[in-house]
Amino acid sequence: MSLSWRGASVAPDEEMPSPETWEPVSVPGRPAQFAGADAVAYETTVADPRRGADEHAVLVLRGSYAQTRVWCNGEQLAASDRYVTPLRVRLPDAEEYRLLVECRRPEHRFGGLHDTDELPADRCVPGIWWDASIETYPDPFVHAMRARPRLTEEGAAVDVQAEVVTSEPIDDRLTFSLRPAGEVRGGGMMDRARVDTDAGERTVTHTIDVRDPTLWWPHDRGDQPRYVVRAKLGDAEHSLTTGLRSVTYDDGLRVNGERVRVRGVTLLDPTVEDVERALAANANLVRVRAQGLPPDVAEACDEYGLLLWQDLPLTGPGGFDMERGRELASAFTAHIGHHPSLACVAVHDEPVRPYADGLGSGLLDRLRFRFRAWRASYNEAPATSVADRVEGVPTFPVVGPPGIDPDAVTLYPGWQYGAVGDLSWLCDRYDVGEVVAGFGAGSLGSDETAAVHDSRVSGDSTASQTYQARIVQAVAEALRQRESEILLLDSLRDVGDAGMGVLTEDGTEKAAYATVTDSYQPTQVFLSDPTPGESDIVVCHDRPSGATVTVEWDHNGDRQQEERIIGEFGRVTVGSLTLEAGDELTLAAAVERQAVKNEYHIDGDI
Repeated sequence: MSLSWRGASVAPDEEMPSPETWEPVSVPGRPAQFAGADAVAYETTVADPRRGADEHAVLVLRGSYAQTRVWCNGEQLAASDRYVTPLRVRLPDAEEYRLLVECRRPEHRFGGLHDTDELPADRCVPGIWWDASIETYPDPFVHAMRARPRLTEEGAAVDVQAEVVTSEPIDDRLTFSLRPAGEVRGGGMMDRARVDTDAGERTVTHTIDVRDPTLWWPHDRGDQPRYVVRAKLGDAEHSLTTGLRSVTYDDGLRVNGERVRVRGVTLLDPTVEDVERALAANANLVRVRAQGLPPDVAEACDEYGLLLWQDLPLTGPGGFDMERGRELASAFTAHIGHHPSLACVAVHDEPVRPYADGLGSGLLDRLRFRFRAWRASYNEAPATSVADRVEGVPTFPVVGPPGIDPDAVTLYPGWQYGAVGDLSWLCDRYDVGEVVAGFGAGSLGSDETAAVHDSRVSGDSTASQTYQARIVQAVAEALRQRESEILLLDSLRDVGDAGMGVLTEDGTEKAAYATVTDSYQPTQVFLSDPTPGESDIVVCHDRPSGATVTVEWDHNGDRQQEERIIGEFGRVTVGSLTLEAGDELTLAAAVERQAVKNEYHIDGDI
């Protein structure tokens, strides 16, 4: 049911908020007038919504950031400090409900990016961000449900947990069913489990075995069929949608046992539109960095076939409560574990302060880099302990720069430090590059942007975006030629007037968006070194079967063509060139009835 809310900035004390004035607000939402507030209260009044056989009313809050308390008619009913999972509050019997929800900034380490200055203040307003509703149920009823799909030797299975609420003792049967989503007929299964319990809450666990499963695949490898899981008790039922697949990591990501090379992008302020933009850029994975997962974004990943890299909301240097992190990891991954797109989970993002900003690429700068990296030590044991609580998907406990032995590295040569040519030295010296959780460069969004571009570039937004595009292209292509199993562009879209995004805040394309779209083609032809001097022409083929590839290049009007056989996930050199500053080069490749092209303007070192 639709609710009409009022809001007010309040003091974060122990009492129930009682502001002198309220103002209308939209819930869900992030009321900009409260940007910078430490705590915000939200109030609504609603008549008893129960009708007919309904005996229970439940307030459901999704994305109530970050520490939340709930009162009904002056009585505190609930408190939560993990906005990443829904808060479901059973309401007492009453003719009318005055509901008051207080949301506070976090008082701990698990606020994620929203507890930093990396996001604008109006994106971090304490509030109910994703959904607020009142649901009604008969007695008894299924209060909540979780599910985790897995493949088995016999086919597949879905492990289900259903929370049953009853006002009276019951001895009944809970019916579990699984059917293909949509209008597909057939393929359904049904099981029953006994529920024998006194009044109160009881969790029922059950496994649904699936015969002849139809598997969910990333969009560049197959279709995305899904199944609806239902738990029915009497006249009440609860449902969710899942997909059947397995994900593992062993010298590469494997989905349903098959190798998948990942080309991904990072989302700082994730939306469904961003998922669509990532798909259009030939990405097959999105990373939701250091924050909770909006439900509609997860559903879009399932629908469009993009793998999902999900972080816990933990970023920046400093210790954290390991046990609380373990509890959060268990609850969060249980809540999102039914999404077939979920491919991996990371725990601690960028756990040390940047130590190499501004360093060049000479011998002395490399020595300085090594010394600073040696000093930037990090104890990964707490993050690893938290990651141990994640079930069903691979984990990358530590995401950060080379030198701290991260599970997934972030690399910014040509931007934060050094030049793109230092990439090989960084990867070889620190044994990184297999899993790259972030690379890229920043740029201005427009000429009206108040921010100042990096000192490497002087000029307007066009010069800024041109430089960004060259860095993105060079690093992405170098990592692909190094056969990185996972590489993620940081990031897809800006959250302000300037940033690392290849799209502006409103979604307008910068020059680097087209660049990454070309660089992320599953099969593409690259220059090994897009700077003046000798360079090979290399084809990267990130597909599970070999092919015959025809390559053509146009170097300042001089055209040549070669044909090669390339193996699955192969790399092959088809020729070489001597390049000079100012050269124009177009590469093209035809494989499996598809054609791709890649363009270069040779313009000095980067």
